[in-house]
Amino acid sequence: MTKIVILGGSFAGLTAAFDLKRKLKDEVDITVISKSKNFVFIPSLIWVPFGWRKPEDISFDLKPVLENKGIKFVHAEATKIIPDKNLVETTSGNYEYDFLVIATGPDLHFSEVEGLGPNGGYTTSICTIDHALHAGEKWDEFVKNPGPIVIGATQKASCFGAAYEYVFNIEYAARKAGIRDKVSITFVTSEPFLGNFGLGGVGKSQKMTEYFFKKVGIRGITNVAIEKITPNEIYLSNGEVLPYKYAMIIPPFLGVKAIRDSGLGNEAGFIPVDDTYKHVNYDNIYAAGVAVAVKYPEPTQIPIGVPKTGYMSEVMARVAVDNIISKVLGKNHAKKLAFADIAPLCVMDAGNMGVFFMASRNFKPRKYHILFPGPWSHWMKVWFEKYYIWKMRNGYTQLP
Repeated sequence: MTKIVILGGSFAGLTAAFDLKRKLKDEVDITVISKSKNFVFIPSLIWVPFGWRKPEDISFDLKPVLENKGIKFVHAEATKIIPDKNLVETTSGNYEYDFLVIATGPDLHFSEVEGLGPNGGYTTSICTIDHALHAGEKWDEFVKNPGPIVIGATQKASCFGAAYEYVFNIEYAARKAGIRDKVSITFVTSEPFLGNFGLGGVGKSQKMTEYFFKKVGIRGITNVAIEKITPNEIYLSNGEVLPYKYAMIIPPFLGVKAIRDSGLGNEAGFIPVDDTYKHVNYDNIYAAGVAVAVKYPEPTQIPIGVPKTGYMSEVMARVAVDNIISKVLGKNHAKKLAFADIAPLCVMDAGNMGVFFMASRNFKPRKYHILFPGPWSHWMKVWFEKYYIWKMRNGYTQLP
């Protein structure tokens, strides 16, 4: 029986686990190792600080869901991978594999900027449930004594979509709280222009974003790095100093420590893969999701990353799964899909509004793109959240 170890229990990891087990059945022994015992629908973390979602609304326990499908679950953190021995070391023991799927997600690199982050810094984050709850505590305090708000993403950040969603949601929340006239809102980003999203923009996303910022009174500052953060001020590389009473800044991501310590990744700890999502140096190691190394396709004045969304993570995982199945069954055909050729699909929420976009491929040139704003987008994301959690809770990864 073929042993497959999957590191990570989020979008890519669960997709790989369920698809492999469904398609290979008793031919494989699958173990999912995750440092989190829960699956979290990360796109909904933007709503947690305002009390519009509770953690239990957007998460579920991984162990019973996986074991119900005949998949082993280990609640532990991988500490090192020894590829020459086909071995993963974890905080709860060692695990051998015939194939390894790395779907670990990121480490949050708050130390990129002095004063950044909720642990030892002065800003909030919405990258995890705990961070989102902390951001909610700070929001409750802020409402009682409002002032300037700064939202954004640092140099080398990649998760720009969450920052945009949060700035529009906090503007909406300020209106609902009756304090909008007492606060200024500034959006700070390393992107070369608003609506770049780490994808070079999608259609008229720049003009659309600029229009909505102007409409709701958000000031945008682009093409800047954040040099340092103090308890009351944010220092930018253009010489500007922004005062704030509430700030949420998306940090850069790194590959997880186990990858960095194992020498399997690039300088940031992300896995270099080919178009089959196989490690470039190891035939039995695959990666999908945030763990994959992707470079922005053109130089920028301030370094930026590329988003690897839940949808993109699923697509990568499916390609990896098809290639692992081919090897397990001795067919050895290769399914290929370069990251650049993944067709992005996204619903971005803006409080009581939103925008849906899709395109023929992640990076230009593109054959088509669709960018469709409107209040229906908000309800589309609400519906998708419910559908997706139901889908994953039941292991129905064959569904879209």
